[in-house]
Amino acid sequence: MPAKAGRAFRITRRAWQVFCYSLGALVIAVAAVQCWFYAHVLWWRLYEPASTAFMEARVERLREKDPKAKLAHQWVGYEKISTQLKRAVVAAEDAKFVGHEGFDWEAISKAIGQNEKQGRIVAGASTISQQLAKNLFLSGERSWLRKGQEAVITWMLESTLSKRRILELYLNFAEWGEGVFGAEAAARHHFGVNAASLSASQSAFLAAILPSPRRYAPGRVTPYVAGRMDTILARMPAAQIP
Repeated sequence: MPAKAGRAFRITRRAWQVFCYSLGALVIAVAAVQCWFYAHVLWWRLYEPASTAFMEARVERLREKDPKAKLAHQWVGYEKISTQLKRAVVAAEDAKFVGHEGFDWEAISKAIGQNEKQGRIVAGASTISQQLAKNLFLSGERSWLRKGQEAVITWMLESTLSKRRILELYLNFAEWGEGVFGAEAAARHHFGVNAASLSASQSAFLAAILPSPRRYAPGRVTPYVAGRMDTILARMPAAQIP
């Protein structure tokens, strides 16, 4: 073999080895991350999280203005959360929650059509399970990589936890105001009652502000929120909860 050809072969072989080693290391790293996620999901079958990625990001931002800032949050069990709130949240956020396996494909298809028509993102189709996956583990950035990871975690949640547990976790870690997380803190912040005592209208209000909870002062009903509340209250009797 000519010297130049042999040298080229050795360089090519070395480059291929580096590529294979790098790819293998990447695969191992990705697998390790997924195992880390899954281990947490398994743990949360029986034990509640102390905090979430979303909560930690929020308190960091609050402490940029006030180093002593704290979040309002208190875990309460599923049975201590008003049935009205469970129905209101399912009616507002994910009407097919009990029946799907983590993804509402019909809603996703409609959202894609609306976004393509408008030329920008105007509609979303995240289920309660997808929102929980994001809140528990992920940042607020928008990227295809993050959405892919969200989908994987959603599958983990749906394949490991019961629908009752998923909704329990969601209601305990949803954001309901500036630094206010979970149904118990939300009920006390907005209405001065505990989560078990929330009425139908109070529950509809909390469900109505979920997309932008930090906009609203405690119990403040704007014309937009009032319209959302009417829609949610009308849907609540048909909402299926676990």
